Amino acid sequence: MQRSAPGSRATRLELFYDLIFVFAFLNVTTATAADRTVRGLVQCLVVLALLWWCWSGFAVLGNLIRTDQGIVPLVGFVTMAAAFVLALSLPKAFVDRPGGLPGPLVFAAGYFLVRVGETSIFLWLGRRDRDVRRRWRMLALPVALSTSLIVVAALVPQRLFDGAAEGVFRLALWLAALAVEYGAGLALRGTGWTVLSAGHWAERHGQIVLVALGEAIIALGLAPGGSVVLPLTWPVLIAAVLGVAVAASLWWAYFDTLALGMEQALHRTRDPDARAALARDAYTYLHLPVIIGVILFALGLKGLIHEGADPHTPTWGVPLPGFDLLALYGGVALYLLALIVLGRWLLAAPRWPTIGGIVLLLALVPVAGALPELFALALLALAAALAVGAQTIVDTRRRRGVRQTALDEQLAVEEEQTRWRGHHL
Repeated sequence: MQRSAPGSRATRLELFYDLIFVFAFLNVTTATAADRTVRGLVQCLVVLALLWWCWSGFAVLGNLIRTDQGIVPLVGFVTMAAAFVLALSLPKAFVDRPGGLPGPLVFAAGYFLVRVGETSIFLWLGRRDRDVRRRWRMLALPVALSTSLIVVAALVPQRLFDGAAEGVFRLALWLAALAVEYGAGLALRGTGWTVLSAGHWAERHGQIVLVALGEAIIALGLAPGGSVVLPLTWPVLIAAVLGVAVAASLWWAYFDTLALGMEQALHRTRDPDARAALARDAYTYLHLPVIIGVILFALGLKGLIHEGADPHTPTWGVPLPGFDLLALYGGVALYLLALIVLGRWLLAAPRWPTIGGIVLLLALVPVAGALPELFALALLALAAALAVGAQTIVDTRRRRGVRQTALDEQLAVEEEQTRWRGHHL
């Protein structure tokens, strides 16, 4: 294994690993769409949080070591297989249906293998330093405890509980496992980890936000049961354009200025402990609601085009069910709220237009609930575009400075790379 360096960026192997999460996010929205209840939504959030913790472990490893060098790709392939099994078992993670392997136990095994693989690499990296080895061994404790809770949840005999009681007890154990993992992330200070490359850390989190936005596009176009045999109509095309418009607004809100500014703030944080804390709080923890917001938006879009293409559906669709409406508008509102907190924390910039956009979204929910689904989606697209556009105008001066700094850095890197290639290649 080769250590990473301050100027390292994301590798192709890490992007390859993210393909697992394209499927995982799709499976989460599909499973939740089949159980449109409060319990189903809570299960969705718990599964997303556990998936996010698995992904974050690999983001940390990619910042410490070069994932495309030495034996690491082989380890990565094995762990990817375990992560895919984990994603494959998501729809059956809470309910052990008859026939086939027990879904909850398969999920527990996949989660255990992924987390053990990550922890093993941490221990291997610190094997020559007794102090680091002692501190990093503490990382194995939350993995063992959280996995044990998930295994116990999987092995709960159904005869001990009747109907919903079994699911509630299993969900309680999952929440306890989640509390162990995230609580340990806050409690285990002084492990010796810091962010070697701020560029890599910011880039990796930007990539997973793109993966989540891709899931929203997939959810819009990939309907349950398929839409291949259904006719292509004007409502279908309008729904597609409106869905892409909302996704584009979400992209702009994060990537146009905020992502660049956050990376620059991380670069400017020189103290290793302060940088590690900032990376953990602003990225590992506060990017989770960013991802959840996009997945909820995708959940609200699920099947919308399929309904629009169905000849039996009215031209502009029927009013959205309450669950879909709240997922659609609430997901976008949660996403924007997370960006408000990130902007305030890292850039000390109050985002009043975005706050106004969230208030507008919440006010539009009862109005949209009485409208056909395409009109509800059009209102969402308009509100999102207004909020993001107003924020961009208010941030004009800051935006110009942040983007110019990013461009200067990019040009300097390209110039240095061109000089090196001209000399060595």
